[in-house]
Amino acid sequence: MSQNIYDEAVEIARRTMVLFFVVDTSGSMVGEKIGSVNAAVQDVIPEIKDISDDNADAEIKIAALEFSDGAKWITHAPVKVSDFRWNRLTAGGITDFGVACKELNNKLSKSGFMNEASGSFAPAIFLLSDGQPTDDYQKALEDLWKNKWFKAALKVAVAIGDVGEEGMVALRAFTGNQEAVLTVHTPEALKKMIRFVSVTASQIASKSSTAGSSGTNNNRQEAMIKAIEQVKEEDLGSVEDSEWK
Repeated sequence: MSQNIYDEAVEIARRTMVLFFVVDTSGSMVGEKIGSVNAAVQDVIPEIKDISDDNADAEIKIAALEFSDGAKWITHAPVKVSDFRWNRLTAGGITDFGVACKELNNKLSKSGFMNEASGSFAPAIFLLSDGQPTDDYQKALEDLWKNKWFKAALKVAVAIGDVGEEGMVALRAFTGNQEAVLTVHTPEALKKMIRFVSVTASQIASKSSTAGSSGTNNNRQEAMIKAIEQVKEEDLGSVEDSEWK
């Protein structure tokens, strides 16, 4: 008896959405700051896995970059969230933000991390930093903004404590607007915001179009900003409550 062609289900390849964690590991992050980042990312991975498993359109992968004295990829390629294991980061050194921008620019390409045969959604990029860049980052960031994948990406930054005027200028320039920068003042608020941004960005970015559809990509960033606006101020903590150790 011949086999009916409909007896076998055909699995349709899902496109990939890469969630980038870009983490400041300079000396000022020593202690509870880097400890809170490590704990929060470890805790949120199962939630991101559930989002990926339930999404028929996109599979979420994770890439992670740390920067202090230079920049180093924690992942040599985007890793399926089901296989991802967060290696606890340590802090020390200066804040080479410009080098991090160059590394990100290099990998946001078809010859880098955006090379999925089934196609890629525009990525989500999550920057965490607690201070001012110590290198001349402006040219590297300007070049990064010329990258079509970065322009299309959903971008959010978290300022950990008082990052200073120049630090805030850098975070605003990275995300493209003030509304996409969150400032937290306590370990609890940092953990909460890492979970909030990681989950929300994964949900929004994995249901959006590929790079190049500017209208849809603008809608993605607007949807993220709207979600951020719904976060109450008390969830971010206050300067008076600051308790970094």
